[in-house]
Amino acid sequence: MTINPYVPIVGLLILGALFALFSVSVAPIVGPKRYNRAKMDAYECGIEPAPQPVGGGRFPVKFYLTAMLFIVFDIETIFLYPWAVNFQALGLFGFVEMVLFIVTVFIAYTYVWRRGGLNWD
Repeated sequence: MTINPYVPIVGLLILGALFALFSVSVAPIVGPKRYNRAKMDAYECGIEPAPQPVGGGRFPVKFYLTAMLFIVFDIETIFLYPWAVNFQALGLFGFVEMVLFIVTVFIAYTYVWRRGGLNWD
């Protein structure tokens, strides 16, 4: 008897969904219910929360640039995994392509570094 190779994946997805539903539905029942001003206040690493203007404050562009840089370099790193798994089958062509890819990533990294994109001021 042959089992479909997708059965474990579907089973894991169902198990994850059941766990998420269970956690969300049980948390209000068993969770603490003693609310006070300190618990409802925003927590900022132990310091007093900074007052926010009505309607919310503006975030500096630096936050968005940092997030975009993280996503770009994270995605580029993810491309290395399939290459590493299939390295021997790709041969010299795969090696040259990955060297060019890593050189391109390194050039982008040095550009961002020289422009001050990694400085957190």
